[in-house]
Amino acid sequence: MITPDQLRSKYLDFFKSKNHAVISGKSLIPENDPTVLFTTAGMHPLVPYLLGEPHPAGARLVDYQKCVRTGDIDEVGDPAHLTCFEMLGNWSLGDYFKKDSIAYSWEFLTSPDWLALDPGKLSVTVFKGDDNAPRDDESAGYWKAVGVGEDRIAYLPASDNWWAAGPTGPCGPDTEIFYWVGEGVPPAGSNKGTDPANWMEIWNNVFMQFNRIDEKTLVKLPKQNVDTGMGLERTVCVLNGKTSVYQTESFQPIIAAVEAVSGYAYGTDPAKDPSVRIIADHVRSATMILGDPKGVTPSNVGAGYVLRRLIRRAVRHARKLGIEGGFLGKPAAVVVDLLSGAYPELAENRAKIIDELAREEAKFLETLQKGEHEYEKMLPNLLRNPQKVMSGRLAFKLYDTYGFPIELTQELAAESGMTVDLAEFDAAFKKHQDLSRAGAEQTFKGGLADQSEQATKYHTATHLLHKALRMVLGDHVAQKGSNITAERLRFDFSHPAPMTPDEVARVQAIVNEQIARDLPVTMEMMNLDDAKASGAMALFGEKYESVVKVYTIGDFSKEVCGGPHVERIGTLGKFVIQKEQSSSAGVRRIRAVLE
Repeated sequence: MITPDQLRSKYLDFFKSKNHAVISGKSLIPENDPTVLFTTAGMHPLVPYLLGEPHPAGARLVDYQKCVRTGDIDEVGDPAHLTCFEMLGNWSLGDYFKKDSIAYSWEFLTSPDWLALDPGKLSVTVFKGDDNAPRDDESAGYWKAVGVGEDRIAYLPASDNWWAAGPTGPCGPDTEIFYWVGEGVPPAGSNKGTDPANWMEIWNNVFMQFNRIDEKTLVKLPKQNVDTGMGLERTVCVLNGKTSVYQTESFQPIIAAVEAVSGYAYGTDPAKDPSVRIIADHVRSATMILGDPKGVTPSNVGAGYVLRRLIRRAVRHARKLGIEGGFLGKPAAVVVDLLSGAYPELAENRAKIIDELAREEAKFLETLQKGEHEYEKMLPNLLRNPQKVMSGRLAFKLYDTYGFPIELTQELAAESGMTVDLAEFDAAFKKHQDLSRAGAEQTFKGGLADQSEQATKYHTATHLLHKALRMVLGDHVAQKGSNITAERLRFDFSHPAPMTPDEVARVQAIVNEQIARDLPVTMEMMNLDDAKASGAMALFGEKYESVVKVYTIGDFSKEVCGGPHVERIGTLGKFVIQKEQSSSAGVRRIRAVLE
C-alpha cells in the first residue's frame, strides 16, 4: 500500500536525485490570467517560463500542484472524475528532452527502488502524425529502448496526443502513460488504441517542440521544453490495486464522515452511491478553494459561482441520502486533517472554511424553502393540465429565479402525479448557457498568461498602483489579486472602507507622476529573505521559491514578482482609474486603463 503523502515524497525525491529543484505549488486562483477561473493543471503557473522567462530555480524543476477543473462537474460521481485533484509535475526548460524524459518516467514507475509497477501492465500513446507534423517515431523509439513492446504503443491523432497553448504559440506532441485496470494481465496487442476501457491514464509528458505561426506553419523552437503531469489520486489508485479513486485513502475518510452523518452505508445501494461520491468530491473541492490563501467565497459570478455550485450540489445530494440540516463542516474537517500536511494553509484557514460552508448551506436551504413555496403556489394551475405535464419554461423559472434544481422540481412534480417537459427546460437552459458563455468570452478576453506588449504595460502599472495605494491609504494595503487583459487592469487590495474621491485622485496622480519621470525597471535575482529585508513587497499568501526575481522601478517601488515588465515606465501612457468598488469583505477593487 502507498499513501498520497508517500507518493508525493517519492516523486519529489526521485526528481531531486535527477538534479531537479523542488519548487512550491501555487494558488488555485491564477494570477494575471483572465482566461481561466482556477489553476487547471500543474503547468499553468509555469507558462511564463515555458514561454521563455528564466526561472529563478533553474532549468530542471519538480513540484506538486492543487488543480480545479470545472468542465466535467456533471460527470463527477463516476469512479474517475474529480473536480479538485493534485498534479505531480517535472519540467525541463531547454535542458533535457524526449530521451531523458521518457527514461525518467519509466525508471520512476518500474524501478524496485521507486514505484515498482509491473512493466507488463503499462502502455503508452504517441502522436501518429498529420498534415502539419510527422509521426513521433522519436518518442516511440525511446519507449522501445526502455523495454516497451510495439504492441503496447498506440499511435493516436492530435486530438489525443498533441498539446498547444492556443491557436498560435508553443506546441508539440505528447506521450501518455497508461496502467492496466482490466482483469488479469493485458492480452497481446492491447493498448489504449485497441482497448481503451481497460487502460487508465496516469502520466502525460508534453514535448514543446514547435512554435505555431499560423494554421499551417510550424517552426522548430530553439529552446525545447518538457512539461509532465502525473495525477496523484489516479496513480495512488492503481498502485493500491483499486478500480476507483474513491476507494483510496484520499477519499475513504471523507466517505466515512458522510456515512456517519447520513446513516447510509456506502456500497449498499447503487442508486445512492453516486451521491456519496459527489458529496465527497465537492466538499473536498470546496474546502481546497475556501482554504486557499487567495480563496474566494461563494457568489454569483466567476470562481465564487463555481464554489457556490459545488456546495449547493453537495447539499442537494445530501437530501437524497436523507440529510436535511447543515452537515458540510464534518466532512470538511476531515479534508483539512487529510491534506493540511501538504497544504498547511488548510489548517490555518480551518475556521473560515467551516464558517463559509455553514453560511452557504443555510442560504441554500432557505432557497430550497422559497422554491418549494413558489412551486406550491403554481400547483393548483398545474393540476388543471389534463396531460399532467409541467412546462419546462416554468421549471426553468424556478431554477433561474429561485436557484431551485430541476431534479427537485421533478421530484415534487412526481409526488403530484406529474412530469416535467425536460426538452423545453433543456432548450431554455441551453439558451441561458449560451448567453453566459458569450458574456464570459467578453469578460475573459486574451491569451493564456497573456504577455502581449499592452498586457505587459498593465502588469507593470499594477506595481505603481500598489505602491501609490500604500502611500495614500497606509501600509495595511496588500495586493489580494489582479486580473489583466490587453484592455484594462483590475486590482484587488485590502482596505476596510470605500476610498474617497480625493484618495482616488491622489493615487491616480502619484502613478502618473512616476510615469512622467520615465523611471527604469530593473530585475535582480535574490534570496527570498534578503529580498524582504531589502524592503521588497511580496504578496501575502503567495508561495515563493527560495530564490526570487525582484523588480525595482527607479526609486519608487520594489516588489517580488515573476514578470513580465516594460523596461521604462514612460512607455505606459496616462493612467486612469475608472472605478473603485467593493470586492468582498475588507477587500476593495480598482479598475483602470492606460490611455
